[in-house]
Amino acid sequence: MISIVIPCKNEAENIPPLIDEIAEHLGDRDIEVIVVNDGSTDNTAEVLTGEAAKRAFAVRHLRHDASVGQSLSLRSGVLAAAGDVVATIDGDGQNDPKYIGPLVDKLLEGGPAIGIACGQRIKRKDTKLKQLSSRFANWLRGSILNDKTRDSGCGLKAVHTDIFRRLPFFNGTHRFLPALVIQEGYDVVAIDVLDRPRRFGTSNYGILDRGARGALDLFGVWWLKRRRHKMPVVEEIPYD
Repeated sequence: MISIVIPCKNEAENIPPLIDEIAEHLGDRDIEVIVVNDGSTDNTAEVLTGEAAKRAFAVRHLRHDASVGQSLSLRSGVLAAAGDVVATIDGDGQNDPKYIGPLVDKLLEGGPAIGIACGQRIKRKDTKLKQLSSRFANWLRGSILNDKTRDSGCGLKAVHTDIFRRLPFFNGTHRFLPALVIQEGYDVVAIDVLDRPRRFGTSNYGILDRGARGALDLFGVWWLKRRRHKMPVVEEIPYD
């Protein structure tokens, strides 16, 4: 089973078309959709009630009593997931669900050495300022962490559930998933994905506040990398 985790805050208008596309591209697979409602103040709850009633696959609604951000929303979804693989996608519609299947296939084709498959956005639809800040952040992160992806901020990812649950969670985890997976002893694969403009609403994340938090998080992940021992191969020896 693939557990598709969608963190969202005030994305009621974007949810139905996004789930329509998931049904179109993944309706023949064993899936569940977990929408993590991060303290929304719109009618997200009512929209999800309607979506759950009409879908052939499970549409689950996890609600936070207060907004805690994207990373902890992913954590809630991952801990609740019933699938062997977790696929993540943003709730604003900028990520195209047609790439979820190829990401999962790329992950599984890589065998046990591969821990995560990442989407890498091309033809970005954000403002020029946001594109430039993202490009610089990705260059800096890649230079320091060597995390084998040029776009760790893309919301489209596929990760083995058991590996995902072993990762440290903090306010910013979602920007460093490839590096954290590498620290667990696994490798990273990636595919290019086309970016899309947001359908409805406005972004819940700003450039300056995200940049300040990201710099601190980058130092923290670098520290974890420096302090982490090489992961050993563990073998249980049977008694004669």
